[in-house]
Amino acid sequence: MINGIQFRYPKSLLWGILISFVALNSIMLALEVFYVPLVPVILLFLALAIVAVDKFLLVIVFFVPVSVPLSRLVEGLSIDMYLPTEPLLAGLLLLYVIKYFIGDRIDLKVLRHPVTLAIYFHLAWLFIASLTSTDLLVSFKMLASRLWFIVGFYLLATQLFKQEKRMHTYVWMFAIAFTGVIIYTLINHAQYGLDNQVMAHSAASPFYKDHTSYGASLGFLLPVLVGLFLFIKREDINTRFLMVLLILLFVFATIVSYTRATWVSILASLGFWAILKLKIRFEIVLVGTAILVGLFFSVRTELMVQLEQNRVESSGEITEHVQSISNITTDQSNLERLNRWSCALRMWKEKPLFGFGPGTYQFEYGRFQRSYEKTRISTDFGTMGNAHSEYLGPLAETGVFGLLSILLVIGSTLYTGIRVYFTSKKRSIRIFSMAVLVGLVSYYLHGLLNNFLDTDKISVLFWGFTAMLVAMDIYHRDLPEEEEAAA
Repeated sequence: MINGIQFRYPKSLLWGILISFVALNSIMLALEVFYVPLVPVILLFLALAIVAVDKFLLVIVFFVPVSVPLSRLVEGLSIDMYLPTEPLLAGLLLLYVIKYFIGDRIDLKVLRHPVTLAIYFHLAWLFIASLTSTDLLVSFKMLASRLWFIVGFYLLATQLFKQEKRMHTYVWMFAIAFTGVIIYTLINHAQYGLDNQVMAHSAASPFYKDHTSYGASLGFLLPVLVGLFLFIKREDINTRFLMVLLILLFVFATIVSYTRATWVSILASLGFWAILKLKIRFEIVLVGTAILVGLFFSVRTELMVQLEQNRVESSGEITEHVQSISNITTDQSNLERLNRWSCALRMWKEKPLFGFGPGTYQFEYGRFQRSYEKTRISTDFGTMGNAHSEYLGPLAETGVFGLLSILLVIGSTLYTGIRVYFTSKKRSIRIFSMAVLVGLVSYYLHGLLNNFLDTDKISVLFWGFTAMLVAMDIYHRDLPEEEEAAA
């Protein structure tokens, strides 16, 4: 191949291009124009996207944990995005459209799968709600970002996952880069003391906006890392030891992230794991849930009295931080979350069908606040985030059908994952489907308290894990054990 290039392109031409590029860079640097050296990198990514879409997608996955918001580089922008991942995903979306029109399309089995149909409904309703939005630019930007997240991390990923090992590769590409972020965060945090709960909020910056999204990623990955550990052969002592160290690092990072939502969601997802592992019938789970709900309403007055007596606030003391989870009297974080939820419900009541438009909550909720619900960290200027709920946020922004659409995606994914786990003939698929399911359930529960699906950090895992379950259902569930595994 090298000889062929030399034959077609003389050395003088190659040297001419190289010298010209160096000269151009020198001139641009003298003029304080610094982006020219990025041109070869952009061309390299473009070539990779055209020649090997699967490898291009994996490269994007690797960059997600270390992506940085544009707003950190350029202040005063009305629209934000994560660099370099979102521009790369936008390019991948464009490439997908071009390939679609030239006949290179996604497998029909994927396009007709119940999870995909639920995603169609979700995107369609986002589009309808964007048309009636109070801020068209914000809503269509959010729709576009949701579209390139789904096309890249779900549709194209399902084709990548036709090979079982590629699912593991996808996880490792994220986990390797994320491990670097964890080490950076711990070093950053340690400068102020790992028991400093306040500094935990910004220790992962600029890669993660705050400790909650960082903690959500930890909760997402931990079950899958445990699943991957089970694939390591018993005689491979060194690899098993390193994997244990990695899992312990993730556990330690989860603890010192001081993300209460992650702690609760991990424990609750372990309950989900136990239900599946013990093969408890759905009817029993449903009846048990109904009984618990009934008990809650029967003792809700006494429970509220107990909760109001809890004045333990979040702190660096682990036991106090755990106790503060139920403090709805003085803990500012909990009170502000209740304030945001109340605003979301009031917004929904004003626009119950279409909502205010995707992505508009932070710009609209200020006028729905009540003075008696405000906290020391409240703001009227849309500078402090969103509705803190993956369910109430869509309800306020896209109405009742917007909430229904995301619930349909979650419900169909759960059904698919459970079916794969119980009916797969391959042990490796049963193990990995369970790990992915527990990771997803961890975030479904975390989503009751926070929402990050508008970011690449969580979308890469949310849609990627969803794609894994769909791919396992279509391509791997009915495959028998390999002969050597059976032996």
